[in-house]
Amino acid sequence: MSRLTPGTVTDASALSLALDPLPSDQVVDGSPAAGFVELGTIGDVEVGVWEHTAGVSTDVESDEVFVVLSGSATVTFDDPALPPVELRAGSVGRLATGMRTTWTVHERLRKVYFAG
Repeated sequence: MSRLTPGTVTDASALSLALDPLPSDQVVDGSPAAGFVELGTIGDVEVGVWEHTAGVSTDVESDEVFVVLSGSATVTFDDPALPPVELRAGSVGRLATGMRTTWTVHERLRKVYFAG
């Protein structure tokens, strides 16, 4: 059921998220956990909230735009042409399908994402 219906507001920073340990093949350092909740869709675009605890993990991305609500992280890319990016509250980022990333989360990171 969508939490984003016309004429409503959801406090993305206060949503309760169930966090699960990441698969061991994605963990580089620490014991990070992550979780998300889908808020709804706009056309073919999924809108949700995602959170990752401190630690280092790898991922293969989907096409996404995101806005960081809280926390801090450094994201590096396997593509040597792309420099690392620093994320903090207010950061807006763009990822593309198939990008291989390493997330070094310094402080529990929460973001709103828009994925197609």
